[in-house]
Amino acid sequence: MAQNIAIERIDHIGVRVRNLDRALGFYRVLGFAVVRRAEGDDVAIIRNEHGVELNLVFNANAGDPATNILMDVGDKFPGYTHIALRVASIPETVAALNENGIPIAQGPVSFGESGQISVFVRDPDRNVIELRGREQGV
Repeated sequence: MAQNIAIERIDHIGVRVRNLDRALGFYRVLGFAVVRRAEGDDVAIIRNEHGVELNLVFNANAGDPATNILMDVGDKFPGYTHIALRVASIPETVAALNENGIPIAQGPVSFGESGQISVFVRDPDRNVIELRGREQGV
């Protein structure tokens, strides 16, 4: 039998964006801060206090900026569709989104695992972000 590769965890997720400053403003609300900008590359590395890392690749220059592949495009090609981030409190998350003027695209709604609630938002480039946590009087 062939040897398996021992994957320990996801290291980071790359998200392509059109405007770095606009994207950073959105992801700051989700608790991310810039760690560094890659030298010689259009990448900003951001991380939250729990070590979740995203790489914002700021070279998007094609496609309709009003659509994204998860919710807006009829053709369902294979590929990544969204990022799901675990949050400590859905009510506090909803309050922070409202306070910062970030519209909720869907939710709070329960999918799959009992007691789990999701809220879906879009970043400024319409990438879908699922904020998922335990049900807490929502």
